[in-house]
Amino acid sequence: MKTLISSFLLIVLISCGSTKSKPINSEETTPVKTSVSATKEVAVGDEDAVADEKLNGFSNEKRMGDLMNFLASDELQGRDTGSEGIAKAASFIEKIFKNNNIQPYFVSYKDTLTNFPETAYNIVGMVEGNDPKLKNEYIIIGAHYDHIGRVAGNPADDIANGANDNATGTSTVLELARYFGNAKTNKRTLLFALFSAEEKGLLGSKHLAEKLKAQNFNLYTMLNFEMTGVPLVDKDYKMYLTGYEKSNLAEVVNEYANENFAGFLPKAKEFSLFMRSDNYPFHNTFNVPSQTFSTFDFTNFDHYHGVDDEAELMNFSHMAELVNDLIAIIEGIADAPTQEIKYN
Repeated sequence: MKTLISSFLLIVLISCGSTKSKPINSEETTPVKTSVSATKEVAVGDEDAVADEKLNGFSNEKRMGDLMNFLASDELQGRDTGSEGIAKAASFIEKIFKNNNIQPYFVSYKDTLTNFPETAYNIVGMVEGNDPKLKNEYIIIGAHYDHIGRVAGNPADDIANGANDNATGTSTVLELARYFGNAKTNKRTLLFALFSAEEKGLLGSKHLAEKLKAQNFNLYTMLNFEMTGVPLVDKDYKMYLTGYEKSNLAEVVNEYANENFAGFLPKAKEFSLFMRSDNYPFHNTFNVPSQTFSTFDFTNFDHYHGVDDEAELMNFSHMAELVNDLIAIIEGIADAPTQEIKYN
């Protein structure tokens, strides 16, 4: 995330009524809430098993843990843009897309950045809508998969693994892509985008937004996910939306969730988080509702951009539950006969 320092906070901020869908495999059920999940060491080569794992239907704690334990492992060296570590993450994401019927939007899954001096790329795939007319309208579901790499000052551990920032958002998008790639219940086309170079100034999302705009891309809305690894504290909603007051997205989301799923976090407005994550370039370029979902509330996570942002601190059950709620929400948005989400 883009760094934002408050003069009075020691944290660095992030840069930033329908029935729920049934899983394809009825044996898969929504996970039971548990405490923070334990981590494990990921051996070289284990990423192939995780990427190849076949799981239809809803997400679960194990699947989320497997994704997180690879994406936030030392093997990826903090996923700095242009590094060997992020290249491994990109190959991992590509394999998941390929194994779950997600087609490349461009010639390949790799969308090479034109605004970064080193070789770097977004990973972009799509699940075409099943309605002859509505499939020409697109919903982007995105998150950044880069982080800051290594940091000086701790000889025992200098790898900023970026578990919450933003292996969590990446894993959320991967699980949503896996579900819809197999279920294909969406009438509108879903574009799944994992952005690089967010930490360099939202460069990956800026590149993609401008590239798609030049192609007359028919974007309906952009839903972005950032720092979703631990539950909100003392809130009556599950996730907050940046730019909450700018659109009716929360109202639409809560209707499809059949609960108060998306809420307003005053700190998000105070620190202009709407402008500090990958939703913002799409807002600027397309002027359509483009907002970020997050569960970082300035009280529940103290390791932003530090070497202690590890997978073992994340709550995999919480993450899987969010994905399973989001499935019904995204299906509702994708299948509605008219474009319900509008800027105020």
